[in-house]
Amino acid sequence: MSREREVKSHFDEEAKIYDELITGIIPYYREMVEALVDAIPVSGDSDVKVLDLGCGTGTVAGKIKERYPGASVTCMDVAPNMLEEAKERLKGYDNLDFVQGDFYSLSEEESYHVIVSSLALHHLESDEDKKQNYRSIYRALKKGGAFYNADIVSGPGEFTHRLYLEKWKEHMRKSFSEEEIEKEMIPRHKREDRPTTIFNHLKWLQETGFKEVEVVWKYYQLAVYGGVK
Repeated sequence: MSREREVKSHFDEEAKIYDELITGIIPYYREMVEALVDAIPVSGDSDVKVLDLGCGTGTVAGKIKERYPGASVTCMDVAPNMLEEAKERLKGYDNLDFVQGDFYSLSEEESYHVIVSSLALHHLESDEDKKQNYRSIYRALKKGGAFYNADIVSGPGEFTHRLYLEKWKEHMRKSFSEEEIEKEMIPRHKREDRPTTIFNHLKWLQETGFKEVEVVWKYYQLAVYGGVK
């Protein structure tokens, strides 16, 4: 099975328990999501078009609709079971679309005022894939639109790599056994994830043309960052 198919299969299989798992896996997950939504530069009554790229079970989209009731949100995810969970979570809201697609499914048209993503883009294989994705996001934004991402990043050196890994394990030990961490979580991370440094992300965003590029929240291997077209 290819790595991309494995990632898709993994998320499809865990869709129903994803919300339970994610807080055990990701430190300060709720705070990270809040920081992502806080970074969106629109007022509460703005009628804006938002794309949630890799929407998962709809946690971020739900927070956006709570904060910006007038927003029209497109939820895109590669895993159909995740989209079904998102539809169920968000059934009380209007102006929502659900699209099965991946990072390569973005329209070339300037369609959105805001694009957000969380815990998804680190699955892209190479640096060039990540840079191409930023270019696609930039093209899909209206002028003045904003992109913010909440994701895993790697340390710039061996010491920070070990530090990030130990802090991550420290958090996971609250929810999982040492055996689960060493035989399931860490091997899956090595198979499926391709994070890079926050410095690379910020450089690539600036090279793409984004302005006001900034890190708005960070905790060791987790960061919320983005910029404006």
